[in-house]
Amino acid sequence: MKKLFVMAVPILPGKTPQFKKFINELKGDRYLEFSDSRKRLAVRERTYFQSTPLGDFVVVTLEGNDPDTAFKNFAKPNDEFTKWFTKEVREIHGYDLNSPPSGPLPELLIDSLEEVLQN
Repeated sequence: MKKLFVMAVPILPGKTPQFKKFINELKGDRYLEFSDSRKRLAVRERTYFQSTPLGDFVVVTLEGNDPDTAFKNFAKPNDEFTKWFTKEVREIHGYDLNSPPSGPLPELLIDSLEEVLQN
């Protein structure tokens, strides 16, 4: 059964233009590298932009058999694309994928289909 991992990540102040350029590169010239990297991690990634009064955020979803492990392994490959991707994430979000913060991953609190699936 496929699982879903969701994480909201703030964009550092003043970095939204860099984020939009990053996404355009992922959707354009680097799409095949991006798609291949997610296939190797065995996840489907969907990324959303959310502007709020508290600042801009990215909401990342990973779907697959083990998206938590895939997230922990994002920065493990030593290829050029992964190096570029982790550098951009660090600059835009202040988040180092090479050493993710300790502590729990996002926690699912409620699922509208949960009861239906259990019956």
